[in-house]
Amino acid sequence: MEPIPRSRPQWSAGVDGDGLPAGRSVDVAGTGTAADGDDAGRALLALSVDAAGIGTFEVDVATGRLTWNRRMFELLGVAPEGFSGELAEAYRHIHPDDVPRVAADVEAALASTGAYTTEYRVPLPDGRTRHLSARGQMITDAAGNPLRLVGATHDVTAERESSERIRAALESLAIGYLAMGADWRMTYVNARAERLTGRSRDALLGRSLWEAFPATVGTVFEERYRQAVRSGEAVTFEAHYPREPDVWVEVQAVPENGGLTLYFLDITDRRRAQEVAAEAARRHALLAAVTEQLTGTMDAERAVAYLAQLVVPALADWCIVTLVDDEGPAGSRRNLRDIGWWHADEAMRTTLDAYAERRIPALTEDSFLLRALVTGRSTTVDSGATAAVQRVLAPSQARDLIAELAPESMVVLPLRGRGRTVGLLTLFNGSTRASMTAAERDTATDVAGRAGLALDNSRLYRQQRDLAAGLQRSLLTRPVQPDHAQIVVRYTPAAEAADVGGDWYDAFMQPDGATVLVIGDVIGHDTEAAAAMGQARTVLRSLAAVDHEGPAEVLRRTDEVLETLRTGIIATALAGRLEQDEDLRRRGLTRLRWSSAGHPPAAVVAPDGSVQLLAGEKADLLLGVVPDTARQEHEVVLGYGTTVLLYTDGLIEARDQPIEEGLQRLQETLTDLAADDLSLDDLVDQLLERMLPPQPEDDVAVVAVRLHDQHGPRPAEAGSDRTPPGLPDT
Repeated sequence: MEPIPRSRPQWSAGVDGDGLPAGRSVDVAGTGTAADGDDAGRALLALSVDAAGIGTFEVDVATGRLTWNRRMFELLGVAPEGFSGELAEAYRHIHPDDVPRVAADVEAALASTGAYTTEYRVPLPDGRTRHLSARGQMITDAAGNPLRLVGATHDVTAERESSERIRAALESLAIGYLAMGADWRMTYVNARAERLTGRSRDALLGRSLWEAFPATVGTVFEERYRQAVRSGEAVTFEAHYPREPDVWVEVQAVPENGGLTLYFLDITDRRRAQEVAAEAARRHALLAAVTEQLTGTMDAERAVAYLAQLVVPALADWCIVTLVDDEGPAGSRRNLRDIGWWHADEAMRTTLDAYAERRIPALTEDSFLLRALVTGRSTTVDSGATAAVQRVLAPSQARDLIAELAPESMVVLPLRGRGRTVGLLTLFNGSTRASMTAAERDTATDVAGRAGLALDNSRLYRQQRDLAAGLQRSLLTRPVQPDHAQIVVRYTPAAEAADVGGDWYDAFMQPDGATVLVIGDVIGHDTEAAAAMGQARTVLRSLAAVDHEGPAEVLRRTDEVLETLRTGIIATALAGRLEQDEDLRRRGLTRLRWSSAGHPPAAVVAPDGSVQLLAGEKADLLLGVVPDTARQEHEVVLGYGTTVLLYTDGLIEARDQPIEEGLQRLQETLTDLAADDLSLDDLVDQLLERMLPPQPEDDVAVVAVRLHDQHGPRPAEAGSDRTPPGLPDT
């Protein structure tokens, strides 16, 4: 229905019975000129129009008569008998906000004698609103003069409500929505997209995407958008838009109707949280690696030296680790040693090697390194580090080398132990890397703290180990050297313990000139075990040294004394006695009597290189288990050139090696060494080297005896004999 605001005769409205405007025909051929139609054709057209629910209208230009079909009255919600066709009344049935626009559309159609298109709303009596869409054509005569405007109107309420629902949904989305046509020009921008882009939809609609967002050109954004259009498949990705609004977005690009629709979400907070989490994970991984490195060995100096390779490039481009020795005046460069360094750039490592070798002698008293050493506080240079370092270096090659290394920033961190600085960590960054962030600084400080404690623990460990070694040496005396034998002893402490062990050896002579050999191992690895070892050794030595009793009796009486003293000591021990009578001496033989209290068997290497383990029929109980245990005694006669080896279980047993495998390995190793005709010292040393790992898990004590011909001079390799005064020279 079209009101025409022109000075024309009063409008009238009518309807004919067939649903077409009364007394008129419609140009169904689309020629735009009047023609008289066939009645049958008109009837068929009327049925089609009526079946489609289309309202038709006709405006006679000359008379201003307005004619509607029945459907138009239904669409407008007007009763035919109550409608006068007046202009004012026609306006009353159109939404007041739409009247000016509809009037302007009609005027334009009349002025151009062309097509007519408009939409308007109709308020209905029940409160609802109906949306109508009208399309029309001006009919002219052969001369082109306008005759009448004819057209059709249909209800688009459902479409408009659906469109409004879609629009409301798009506006309520928590993500940005932006639609583009095939020419990349934006056709829709929702409110969230306005907020995310920081631009209004008026500034974006109708503009090309590349014009509105030039920073997307040549980036992953353009690549993925064109990929989606080219493939016809949706593409999802995350990327950072580098210019305003400077955000991380998750984008889904969906091809639609030849164009592209973008759904995008601001994930800046999530990405930052991920970056924080990733940084925290990297920090924890670095600290875990540092902790593992520092605690994996008691050689903290070596571990801290390797520290440089752990913190580069995680915290800096290159670094140097410096150790502060205990000797020398505090705060002096004379007790500083660079022990580790590393550069992320392999090409610069040779230069760094040369600089690390020369920098400490070139340091002046106001150098950053000495300043941190004296104050115990970190020193930072955020920029211009090359020139700053050169100013605190005496004229030397180190100045030229620091210029080649070209640091832009640096941090010197003290490695603090218990109340003292035990080292320094110097971190450098070049011009392509910013100075350390607060998070990196915190991590570096944590690393320095752990390294400092490791170095201090190592210092205390060395002090305790030295003390332990001294105590051990005082307990393990030099063996005798009787005329008929050469005796070699060795003691190797466990690598990862500062405590004195419970292993011991002994070799002394009885009043009748026989030589007693003892090897023992008190259960435990602490100071109590060491004290117990001292007691057990002293008791056994005292009992054996005052008489000529055999090994079994010595062990039995030792058990009694330990029980009487309530020592609580439990130990393995093997006691042997080398003895000769005139007949044996004349025949070049020596008798070995031995008894074992749960100790590994002695090994005998014959002159022909064969190896035998001296094991009894069954093992006796350990000392300290059952005091009145009957002890077995065994004997074997040995010739000149025979070697007897007593040892503790650390030689043959480890976590990954059962004692049976260790014994077999001992026999095989002794067999190999015997073929080389080694001196006794060399035999024992090479045996330990082959049998023990680089870091022994347990203490090892060894007593080795080699018998030699008493009818000739004592071999030079055996050294001079050494026997207590007053004992027979046998």
